[in-house]
Amino acid sequence: MTSLADLNQNIQTAARRALADGRAEVVFGYRQGTAPFTAAPHFARTPEDCGQFVWTSFARVNLAAYLPKYPGKVALIARGCEARSAVGQVVESQFPRENLYVIGVGCQGMVDPEAVLAREKRPIREVTEDLTTINLAGDGWTASLPKAEVLRRNCKTCVCRTPKDLADEMLGGDAPPLPADDFADLKALAAKPPQEKMAYFKGLVKDCLRCYACRQACPLCYCPVCFVDETRPQWLGKSNDAMDTFTFHLLRAFHCAGRCTSCGACEAACPMDIKLREFNRLLEEEVQKDWQFVPGASWDQKPPLTTYRPDDEADFIK
Repeated sequence: MTSLADLNQNIQTAARRALADGRAEVVFGYRQGTAPFTAAPHFARTPEDCGQFVWTSFARVNLAAYLPKYPGKVALIARGCEARSAVGQVVESQFPRENLYVIGVGCQGMVDPEAVLAREKRPIREVTEDLTTINLAGDGWTASLPKAEVLRRNCKTCVCRTPKDLADEMLGGDAPPLPADDFADLKALAAKPPQEKMAYFKGLVKDCLRCYACRQACPLCYCPVCFVDETRPQWLGKSNDAMDTFTFHLLRAFHCAGRCTSCGACEAACPMDIKLREFNRLLEEEVQKDWQFVPGASWDQKPPLTTYRPDDEADFIK
């Protein structure tokens, strides 16, 4: 396995090569953030810009969300979930495949700062990392934590840690795969009667501010006018009315059904720490069960709920 310093160098070299070879006009990646536990999206257009790229466990956004906003050729330094989201953009005709060059990197998961802070109560002044460890430092003390113990929730069920089947170029070694996601964490929730499930999901979003940070962070939300902003007709109100808020999250979840790659960008962006993936995970399981479809796993296969098949038996609606 390569070192983090070597991986950073390889990423910068690959980015410069993509620009020099004409594969890209801009490279999407990350640079180091200015505070502990942070990283910032970085868009490199020159070889000098590429020198800021780093591999980081503190990425919170999904870079594929920027693809529809750029009209030219892009090289995307991608984790598995970002590569899958880029595939989704291509198969849904939001970005042309010929304009996209995917530089894949094996990912062992993103770190959840809240999980770190729950274990380390002392004030943290500096955070560094290597491939498998988070290193913390404060006034007169240091400590280390294995990344595997402080991962974000979505990273614990990732089905594409190494996107080599989707990448045009791979850097670093393969990340150790996780056991296949059997949705075991949803069994108890799925078994609840409808009234209890309704109460559970309404409780999830009771603190929602309707700031729409989840929508803005999501690579699937590219509609020119969101249904929540539509006025002809108006689908729901703009206030913090509990039913309007619940309706927003419910309809958004159905819009993402069979498309969500569990990147966790929505939860990472939410200022109220709402577990938004609970909506999408149940629908993800249904799509896998009924159509054997994993979002973003193929450049050729469109999501089943956006595909018309004359020979579809439609057992799911009988």
